[in-house]
Amino acid sequence: MHLMAIGYQPDWWAILTSPFMRNALLGGTLVALAAGLIGYFIVVRNNAFAAHALAHIGFPGATGAVLVGLPVTAGLAVFCIGGALVIGALGKRADEREVATGTVLAAATGLGLFFSSLATRSSSTVTNVLFGNLLAVTGRQLVLFAAAVVVLAVVITFVFRPLLFASVNPAVAEAKGVPVRMLSVIFMALLGLSVTMAVQAVGTLLLFALVVTPAATSIMLTARPTAAMAVSTLLAVTAVWAGLALSAMFNMPPSFLIVTIGSVIWFVVWLAAQRIGPDHRPPRPGYGGAGPEPGHPVR
Repeated sequence: MHLMAIGYQPDWWAILTSPFMRNALLGGTLVALAAGLIGYFIVVRNNAFAAHALAHIGFPGATGAVLVGLPVTAGLAVFCIGGALVIGALGKRADEREVATGTVLAAATGLGLFFSSLATRSSSTVTNVLFGNLLAVTGRQLVLFAAAVVVLAVVITFVFRPLLFASVNPAVAEAKGVPVRMLSVIFMALLGLSVTMAVQAVGTLLLFALVVTPAATSIMLTARPTAAMAVSTLLAVTAVWAGLALSAMFNMPPSFLIVTIGSVIWFVVWLAAQRIGPDHRPPRPGYGGAGPEPGHPVR
């Protein structure tokens, strides 16, 4: 078994400024921006399981794409977004989404194992999907990532207020005429798009830490939705940049370092929140009120 030689690299700055590392920094930044935009709603809507499951649902898409000679990104996108649309259509409430997510995940896992057994030369693809390979991001992927971030930003800007209302109090939102199910489908499609990007950075097994952990950290720091999204994005970008810098310095896998940094920040903030007590913590969105209604200002 070949072991990776981990240790300080004196030429780390030359590595960090090399073309492949610049692509990794740009790609990681775009993925972090997407994670920051969507992560807040994942936590507020209790969709963490769906985010984790969609990464695994994308696995058969990646292995299937290898079988038919298509780009892995295309296979990931079809299965992640397709699975997200099915979950969004079947589950309007959190408990319905959990059941729908588990069902779709089970079917996709079986299909992934079948495709993987047929694709005899896909071992590297399987490894990249499971653990990510940010250092192999290409210029074409950067263009796709940038387009995806623009789509996310535009759609979230248009649906932000009703989506927030439907997320924190879906029963009241539906009673007031907010299209809760349609917003659920739109959100799940955006989540599928974000997961497609994030899988290529940190892989299915580590995706949770990049998409959910920064958002969970930001909600402990502020109760304002827009501020929480900004803090979440900043934390995700910080984890990516610091992870890539340490990867260049010590010859370690960037995915592991990105996840570790994000998790350590969450743990430090969580410890601080426990020490100051519940009376001084920001209230969680959706608790203690009906949530922001369309037409009311959201800070």
